[in-house]
Amino acid sequence: MASEHTETVTGTFSVPVFNLQGQEVGTVTVDAADFGGKISTRLMHEAVLMYETNQRQGTHSTLRRGEVAGSTKKLFRQKGTGNARAGTRRTNKRRGGGTAKGPKPRDYSYALPKQALRIATRMAILAKIRDKAALVVDDFGLTGIKTKEMAGILKALNLRDVPGPAPVEPPAEGQTPKKPKKKHLSLLIGTDKLDPTVYKSARNLDGVRVLPASDFNAYEVLRPKRLVLTKGALEALRAKKAE
Repeated sequence: MASEHTETVTGTFSVPVFNLQGQEVGTVTVDAADFGGKISTRLMHEAVLMYETNQRQGTHSTLRRGEVAGSTKKLFRQKGTGNARAGTRRTNKRRGGGTAKGPKPRDYSYALPKQALRIATRMAILAKIRDKAALVVDDFGLTGIKTKEMAGILKALNLRDVPGPAPVEPPAEGQTPKKPKKKHLSLLIGTDKLDPTVYKSARNLDGVRVLPASDFNAYEVLRPKRLVLTKGALEALRAKKAE
């Protein structure tokens, strides 16, 4: 029986294909079965949580009462002074004392089964295609490392300088209405193999990540707003079956 968190996806999806001038020159038909035909929000969430947890350094450290500087002598006798009972200056009840049950360096990393991670990655790609958040580019065709040229290509694809949401409150009488601020859509550019020219041209652009199709994972696919693939990258992803 299928889980309530798993959705079965059938049929085909048309992914638009653009040239470097931002003109749609065709479509590519993607069958949901090529990427497993299922989307599990729980599995994708667990995969993303694993990748985020593994990024934690775990170098936090606090001093316990046995590690702070100070005398271990009891401040005053237990009874007869009229004060509350007090131990040493190192107690966590006093300023400068140790921390009670504070964090210590630890390793947060853990791993899900490899097959589950492969399936989660394919589900993430299928989710982007189904939600029309993916597009295909013929080929970037960069002759050299040109960040300005790459920015121009992304702008032609309507992925840069996108108008933001309009102001919620209307302008007061006599005031000039504010123009909505422009923003950049975060995106992942997928290539069929490691392409140093594309990578170096886009690495300084805000919100842009470049990865070969072999390095895709659920976290990298789901984090950005858009998924931009070359034709070679799409074919490589199709050919990569979950083992």
